[in-house]
Amino acid sequence: MKRIGLIFIHFVFFISLPGLAQNKPDNSKIDMMLIKGDFKKAIDTCNQILANDTLNSEIYYKQGIAYQNLLSDDKSLECFLKAATISPDNDNYNFTVAKSYINKGKITRAKPLLLKLCAADSMNWPYAYYLTSIYMQEGKYDESIKIYYRFYKQDYFNYVFSDKIGFAYLKKGDFENAIDMFNRSLTLNKKNINAIKNLAYLYAGTTSADTALQLLTKGIAIDPADMDLYARRAAINFTIFNYKMALDDYLKIISSGDSSVLNLKRAGIGFAINHQPKEAVEYLLKAYKKDTSDYEVSGNLAQNYMLLNDLKSSAYYYRNIIKLLTPLGYQLGLNYILLAEILKSDNQYSESINAYLKSQEFRSDNNIYMIVANLYDEKLKNIPKAIRYYELYLNKLKNSRDKYDTDYTESIRKRIESLKKMKQPDKHTYSIQNSN
Repeated sequence: MKRIGLIFIHFVFFISLPGLAQNKPDNSKIDMMLIKGDFKKAIDTCNQILANDTLNSEIYYKQGIAYQNLLSDDKSLECFLKAATISPDNDNYNFTVAKSYINKGKITRAKPLLLKLCAADSMNWPYAYYLTSIYMQEGKYDESIKIYYRFYKQDYFNYVFSDKIGFAYLKKGDFENAIDMFNRSLTLNKKNINAIKNLAYLYAGTTSADTALQLLTKGIAIDPADMDLYARRAAINFTIFNYKMALDDYLKIISSGDSSVLNLKRAGIGFAINHQPKEAVEYLLKAYKKDTSDYEVSGNLAQNYMLLNDLKSSAYYYRNIIKLLTPLGYQLGLNYILLAEILKSDNQYSESINAYLKSQEFRSDNNIYMIVANLYDEKLKNIPKAIRYYELYLNKLKNSRDKYDTDYTESIRKRIESLKKMKQPDKHTYSIQNSN
């Protein structure tokens, strides 16, 4: 009997184990799965627990992390939302939901959560960091600056806060304060490349190119592998016509592997200005192969091939420029006509005529002269100019191969004769005036 009793007790114990495991799950096992990268196993384990415990916010949160690592953003957000709904006072869950919304570009949903979190803990930098990122996207730079200063006053020697304030001032257009804050940041951290780049940008934009160049040169000495510093220095030198110095930097950037059209083109232009047409063509051809629609590249190729006495190649690239610009000219002419139509509808007849005639510089349309003649005739009552454009229309029509209605042209001639008679002063009136 004792043996039978012991067997029964063990049986009951083993049957009750699953129930005990469900009532008190060992969540540390899920944590280990996440650490080891067993994300699918972690998700399955969470599902097993949630099948019997649908209000377990912690498990939903861990499952969200697993989905996040598998790049299933929608499912991870769904899990985080469930965790936050079950435990609405859990700041960690709410913050994770806010970050997930920001990653999906839904800042209007993230913002209320972050405002609530910051209101409860105004000195929590991660909360403030994400909230100010939203303010910066919205162009609310003063709101960002106010928050940044809160942390800056608490940690005056932290150059990161100086950087943040400086960048907000920069975006706001307050360059003076931006320069002050970036200089403060650079004082705190002399190797702060971010401050160097922003200061160089600000000084270059406020006609202090030499200061900007000195800063970028200092930055290159600190981090010679940062090609962005070379690119910024090259752009400034190119803008102020220091082509030789710019060329050296562009060649450095290209040698690093960045053979963009801009870098190749400007290297080619640098060689051209330095009277090295052969080298110029080498780089300009590389740029042309990447972008055949860049008419500036074609123009420089045409000029440098001419210097190399390769007239055939020079002509080829001049023809390419013409082919590239022709559609633009036609489109520009069409827009002048559309502008003229609007001005005519608004009774601005003189301005309308100017636009119509401007269109002729880009596209030839004889009918435009007829419209101009009618405006001078019927709206402005300018007889000499009406006659001039009627006659110009007829002359061009006569030299055209297009067929035209003879009755229509005859009516125009009669109108010209009528206007010429109107132009002549009445003889009787003239004699009376003369006698006076």
